[in-house]
Amino acid sequence: MDSQQFREAATATIDEIITYFDTLGSRGVVSAVEPGYLRKLLPAEAPQDGEPWADIQKDIEAKIMPGITHWSHPGFHAFFPCATSYPSILGELYSAALSGACFNWICSPAVTELETVVLDWLAKLLGLPACFLSTGPTRGGGVIQGSASEAILTAMVAARDKYLRETLPFPYPLPSSTSSPATDSSDTDTETANAREEAIARKRARMVALGTTLTHSSARKAAQILGVRFRAVRVSARDGYALTAPALAAALAECRAQGLEPFFLAATLGTTDVCSVDDFAGVAEALDADYEAAAAAGVVFSGGGDGFGGRHGDGDGAGDGQRTTTNNGCAAVAGAQGQSRPGEVWVHVDAAYAGAALVCPEVQARVRIGLIERFHSFDMNMHKWLLVNFDASCFFVRDRDWLVRALGVNQAVYGNKASDGGLVTDYREWQIPLGRRFRSLKIWFVLRSYGVKGLQEYIRRTIALGEQFAASLRAREDLFEIVAGPSFALTVFRLAARSEGETLEERNALTRALYEKVNATGKIWLTSTVLDGRFAIRLMTGVRTTEREHVEAAVKTLVEVAEEVMKG
Repeated sequence: MDSQQFREAATATIDEIITYFDTLGSRGVVSAVEPGYLRKLLPAEAPQDGEPWADIQKDIEAKIMPGITHWSHPGFHAFFPCATSYPSILGELYSAALSGACFNWICSPAVTELETVVLDWLAKLLGLPACFLSTGPTRGGGVIQGSASEAILTAMVAARDKYLRETLPFPYPLPSSTSSPATDSSDTDTETANAREEAIARKRARMVALGTTLTHSSARKAAQILGVRFRAVRVSARDGYALTAPALAAALAECRAQGLEPFFLAATLGTTDVCSVDDFAGVAEALDADYEAAAAAGVVFSGGGDGFGGRHGDGDGAGDGQRTTTNNGCAAVAGAQGQSRPGEVWVHVDAAYAGAALVCPEVQARVRIGLIERFHSFDMNMHKWLLVNFDASCFFVRDRDWLVRALGVNQAVYGNKASDGGLVTDYREWQIPLGRRFRSLKIWFVLRSYGVKGLQEYIRRTIALGEQFAASLRAREDLFEIVAGPSFALTVFRLAARSEGETLEERNALTRALYEKVNATGKIWLTSTVLDGRFAIRLMTGVRTTEREHVEAAVKTLVEVAEEVMKG
């Protein structure tokens, strides 16, 4: 394809994309194909000769679209949104043209520097404490990850490394000459190395990551990948499905009594099931009390490593802050928010979906977002509810050195003057993969195209649609019961009881019947959950194309099917 052919193909493609969005409401929401449909439509092998673009483009509608579930459809009320917008699409187009692995600053300085700048913009827009800025007092900052799952795994890796470094009685990680003794090493050296490896293995076997029964599955998966234990603290309707100080304190005490060592906690701002928000003040209170008790009992102690020192310029002109060394061998940033303590539990705030609503000052105040200066990392997905297409998970950390020390692995080929001199940020040391795309472009385009006011208007409009939907359900209490919400444009509900003596199993069966029949209409798509044994339906109104009339249509469909189900 030459430049002229590309111009013609690109024009035709853009026109087709515009038509797709303009007519999206006329399509069914969910794909109705059977598994394996596409293999029957495509040749068994790639073509020997190239094909004209016109023939390829025809297959998008004929063969691909039947297998697409339309996440931008105005009737898509399932899961959470997977956003997109025209400015974001343009960002992806430029990113594809400016292709590169971009793991080091030198690979394309603009790729690194734009990411640093726009994530600082975003942090300020969300009201995050200054410690999460690249220019903040603790040398924090943000990095774009592929997903919230990738972010929580990255955070847990850094947390594990930090905990071992601070609590083992010898330097961690072990020097390569110690962990793999040379053939001429003395027996004493070998015995010491083996003893230390055994100590590390025993320590890891006792380490436990904590979440709640509504924490996203990615936290448990991260623990599974790292080979550490995971404990889920039970949350219930009584506390609004939020993690509270008493519940966390009880879980921590139970772990300590069993000889386990909590090192990581996944707190949530907007759980998947009901969009509940954990009690950040209560979490901090419980962790403070646990730390003091554990320290007094000699469970948490200073490690034999060099604390937070190391390489480790990793600068970009951002303020390094003044460092003071405490008498336990660890360093802290003088006067910084959320001063770190050796052996403390790392708290990661998963705000994958609801974090987008922090663009509104009233939401920042309601959730008391300033409290997270006590915590270690924060993540939100712009690709869910903030008009940037997948993938754009924005991960912030209070001290970048935690990531660099856990994930920085050098190879001679990566060397360059800027990196070796510690003058720049190399984001390969802030993530699990090596290579990375130019994802900050689409964020930059969206932030500039919509502006702060445009993003706030969008979030407030979709939240209001959720309130409208919940009000419609309350108007029909003979048919529906709201189980949770509305919260962050999500309402969770079930069928009302048909009779006073109806069992939970009977009511669950009727609610499930409503759920399945509504989805079978193809007009809207909903997802379900189970809360305290109650089968419930989730309806979300955060999709960009959803308007008031679409919510009214969803209510109409639900009422019609609910009346049918209730009659039996």
